Amino acid sequence: MELTLSGLSILVLEDEPVLRKQIAAHLERLGADVSQAATLAVAEKLSADLNFDFAFLDINLPDGLGTDLLRKKTLPPATGVILMTALADVAGAVGGMKLGALDYLAKPVNPAELAVIVARARRNRQSARLNEHKREDTRRAGEIFFFGNALAGLEKQMEKILEVDARLQDALPPVLIQGETGTGKTTLARMLHQRGPRASEPLVEVNCSALPETLAESELFGHERGAFTDAKAARMGLFEAANGGTLFLDEMASLPMPLQAKVLSAIEDHKIRRVGGNKPISIDVRVIAAANRPLTELIAEGRFREDLYHRLDLFRINVPALRERGGDIARLAELMAARICARHRMPVRAISAAGARRLMGYRWPGNVRELEHELERAIVFEEGPALDFAQLQGDGKPGSPVKDGTDWFNAGYSFPSEGFSLETAINWLIEHALAQAGDNVSAAARLLGVSRDYIRYRLEGHAKDG
Repeated sequence: MELTLSGLSILVLEDEPVLRKQIAAHLERLGADVSQAATLAVAEKLSADLNFDFAFLDINLPDGLGTDLLRKKTLPPATGVILMTALADVAGAVGGMKLGALDYLAKPVNPAELAVIVARARRNRQSARLNEHKREDTRRAGEIFFFGNALAGLEKQMEKILEVDARLQDALPPVLIQGETGTGKTTLARMLHQRGPRASEPLVEVNCSALPETLAESELFGHERGAFTDAKAARMGLFEAANGGTLFLDEMASLPMPLQAKVLSAIEDHKIRRVGGNKPISIDVRVIAAANRPLTELIAEGRFREDLYHRLDLFRINVPALRERGGDIARLAELMAARICARHRMPVRAISAAGARRLMGYRWPGNVRELEHELERAIVFEEGPALDFAQLQGDGKPGSPVKDGTDWFNAGYSFPSEGFSLETAINWLIEHALAQAGDNVSAAARLLGVSRDYIRYRLEGHAKDG
């Protein structure tokens, strides 16, 4: 990818006119907005009025040392400083590095080195912003996503997207991952990044629902000094921090509508503007968005932009709920149990046949995340040789009593030795369909695939029996 300095504001402080103009001209050809100064006094005045992303500072000047700008903290911490010095004064450059300079150039300056130096300094600033954003997550390295038989189609879809990524390398299209909370959307996003061509570049994860509305724009796009009351220095946003890599926007629908418009613009134009800034900053970011509800529903409710949805919807991944994965639930539980046992430094515990039935019969409203918690709870507190999950009963709530006639309503049910009441089961199914249909007999009949007269007959017969 061609080096570009588009959108960057750079100060060049150099008393030698020819060299100063030569440096400025080269940086401007690469897209930078350059301000020139021949003395400390001029540089200080420019710094008071303008925000600079980077500054090239000569050390020896007519009215002092370029490093005085660092010593006096004239330049804000967000400005990356590159020193320029004669070979005989390398010690001065080293001293400047201790004051916070990112790098130095020995004179005579080779203009071809300028973009490389800025790119390196930019990566250093980007790394600092990433470290600031990074959260402790000791379990991340051990994460797995088990596809199994139920998600074979999803696994093939992931492989297709990775094949496209490998062909394109750059300008990777966005990906939309939809699924209930706890189904593994974050794990899939990490897989796409770690197995793709940008694996060595940053992966920035943002939980949009956790961003305060008043700070969300600044967090994503950064801000310039003075953009708002507490903006005492310019700050890089997470779009910039993810430059060259991947930005994962979890629960993206939580963003306010005006901010969704700005995200759309960033995806389409590959440029952003910081809050309080007027310079476009070029970015190359692969966006992966996640939502815990279908975005089409949120569009209908007026909570999500339709144009942003269509921009994201090129590569869509729908992750099924855990309860829809049938027998794969027990296989996934075995893998997760082995990992949890290893983390607790305990022998691997098997899952009993009754325990497997309970796992497959439970509704899992919290999906894979809830399964992991139930497994860990059982491994710690159950004392038998195998895990039984006795607390998972009945209507899908831990510890709830079994309801007569309803506990069979799952994939893991085994018929009792004393027999099964088919009549009771049919009556319960009719009651369940009527409840779902709001007591509309015709609608309930359509749900069950029977006639209205059959339901009325069953209801009348049930009432007489009662």
